[in-house]
Amino acid sequence: LRLSNRWLNFFLSLTIGLLLFIGVEAFGEAIENSEGVAGAFQGLGLLTVGFLLAFLAVSVVDRWRGRAGTSDARSGLLLAYVVATGIGLHNLGEGLAIGAAYATGAISLGSFLVIGFATHNTTEGLAIVAPISKRGARPSRVLLHLVILGAIAGVPTVFGAWIGGFAFSPIWFTLFLAMGAGAIFQVVWQLARMVADTDNGSLASALNASGLAVGLLIMYGTGLLIL
Repeated sequence: LRLSNRWLNFFLSLTIGLLLFIGVEAFGEAIENSEGVAGAFQGLGLLTVGFLLAFLAVSVVDRWRGRAGTSDARSGLLLAYVVATGIGLHNLGEGLAIGAAYATGAISLGSFLVIGFATHNTTEGLAIVAPISKRGARPSRVLLHLVILGAIAGVPTVFGAWIGGFAFSPIWFTLFLAMGAGAIFQVVWQLARMVADTDNGSLASALNASGLAVGLLIMYGTGLLIL
C-alpha cells in the first residue's frame, strides 16, 4: 500500500509530535533530576553539555548526510538510526528510574513503571520508521534493519534498569536524559525540514497540524499511565 505525499506528510507530522513530546519530557526530567546532582558536578552545566553535545553530534551527521549526496534509501535509513539512538538514550534514563525503584524496595512502583513505559514507548516505533516510509527511502533488507533499530532503541532500557538497580547515579541519569533530548530535538528539526521540502509540506496546513496534534495527544495519553 502506497500513501500519497499528502498522507505521508501527515504521518511525518505525527512523528514530529511524538518526538517533540518525548524531547520536552526528557529535558524536563533532566532539569528536575539535575537538582539532585552534587554541587561540585554542576547539574545544570552537565545538562547543558549533554544536550549540546548530542544536538551538535546529530547536526554533524546531518551535514555529512547532505554533503555525501546519499541516496534516499540510505539517507532515510541513517536518519532512522539517529532517531533510534536518541530514543535509546532517553530509554536508558527510563531504565535507570525502573532499576532505582526496585533497588529501594518499591517493587509495585517498579512494576507499574515497566508497564507504563512499555505502553508509552510502543508509539516510539512509528517515530523510528517514519524516515524510511517515504517513497524511494525503503532500504534493502528492511526487516534486518528494523530488528537492529528496535534493539538500539529498546535494549538500553534493560541496561539502564541494571545500572539503576545496582548503582543509581543522578549524574548519569541527568546526562543520558539531556543527551536524548538534544538528539531528539535535532531530529525534530530535520523531520520538519523534510516535510517542508515536499508539496503541501507546511506544518501550518490543516492536515499536517492535525498530525502534529495527534502525535502530542498520543504521547500525553500513554504518558498518563506512568503517573
